[in-house]
Amino acid sequence: MKRRTKILIGVLILLILIQFIKPKRNDGQALGRNDFTHEIPTSDTIMSILKVSCFDCHSNHTNYPWYAEINPVSWWLNHHVNEGKRELNFSEFATYSGRRKNKKLEEISKQVKEHEMPLSSYTLIHKNAKLNQQQIEALVQWSDVARQQLSAIH
Repeated sequence: MKRRTKILIGVLILLILIQFIKPKRNDGQALGRNDFTHEIPTSDTIMSILKVSCFDCHSNHTNYPWYAEINPVSWWLNHHVNEGKRELNFSEFATYSGRRKNKKLEEISKQVKEHEMPLSSYTLIHKNAKLNQQQIEALVQWSDVARQQLSAIH
């Protein structure tokens, strides 16, 4: 058997074997006792935008696409979701300190204004998650008002 054939068979076997190593899925509840709605008034419009454009990476619940079942893609997605949740988790927002809440709301405003969020790698596949100008303005206004309300409380 040629060396190249042996390498190809080895790679194929490796690809099959890694399919059995699945990361823990992010399938908790997006909204619960610690979510942001307990701290910030949120309209149905804003909630809809957040669910479509933010929650997959920034909540305790991800709607996984079909390709999330294939390794190593599932590992990459899992890492990406965990990183997003570490940065901002709408499901755990009420547990943040007042200072952190303020900072996260400020970052939401800044990042959507500058088209940094949602990530282009996400909107490439999830076309409906791409924010239009009206949605950006609504999120910026919502986060700015929420910051003002939270500073009045804390």
